[in-house]
Amino acid sequence: MSESVSGIVAYPVTPFSADSGKVDEPVLRALVDRLVEAGVDAVAPLGSTGESAYLDDQEWAAVASICVEQVDGRVPTVVGVSELTTAGTIARARLAERLGATALMMLPVAYWRLTDNELRRHFTAVADAVALPVMAYNNPGTSGIDMSPEFLVDLVAGVDNITMIKESSGDIARMRRIAELGGASVPFFNGSNRLALQAFGAGAAGWCTAAACLVPEQITEVWRLLRAGETDSAAKLFDRLEPLLTALTRDGLPRTVKAGLRSLGIDAGDPRPPLLPVDDDTRRTIAELIAAATR
Repeated sequence: MSESVSGIVAYPVTPFSADSGKVDEPVLRALVDRLVEAGVDAVAPLGSTGESAYLDDQEWAAVASICVEQVDGRVPTVVGVSELTTAGTIARARLAERLGATALMMLPVAYWRLTDNELRRHFTAVADAVALPVMAYNNPGTSGIDMSPEFLVDLVAGVDNITMIKESSGDIARMRRIAELGGASVPFFNGSNRLALQAFGAGAAGWCTAAACLVPEQITEVWRLLRAGETDSAAKLFDRLEPLLTALTRDGLPRTVKAGLRSLGIDAGDPRPPLLPVDDDTRRTIAELIAAATR
């Protein structure tokens, strides 16, 4: 690929209008600008935080188009293309490619538990259908499918377009194992907020995070400090952010990030049912943690 992905990979939420319940395009564009202007290294719409699983095909296409257009090449755009069927995932991958995405993020989702052979065929079929690089995404907490480091590294080695791994199981030992097996030739990304510093220490190429929606300057500063070799300063800043990072993950990212945005005066609407907004106590806690993190 012509443009590599590394550093802070930020997930925007998908905002919904309170009046119509439809995707709120002006707010989505403003969220993308907020992330890019704060210095994130890539924007990754339509993952778990973006409520991709709760969008119909037209909405998914609209969000992908809006985000790629609004980023406008300022940073890479990594579009999540996950869908239940292989054919549906291929259709989304091809559309993201036509729209101008830099790379694709692919989480296997399934009703039936998939075998390693089924997973390999699924990933290979999608990767073969496009020319864009694919980030193989492991998140057993949301997908119900858990891919081992050995499987993931073998997938990268065996399929040309699968070039990156995103590990969101919350197990730092798995990231270290990916680094051990893949070496410098297999970039891996951390998707667990609380493990960010440990993951970078293990050799992670980047940190995929929704927290950048709420505290973008602080998240990007952690990465800047680490690159500058100022590890003590990075650790101190991360310690200040950690209570917020933990709270966001605990109550589910679409719910908590949207609550946090509302406390900042950015109305991204409520999560889509069956998801419900957080309760008032949680909303107040998140607002307090944002204030503490940005002091």
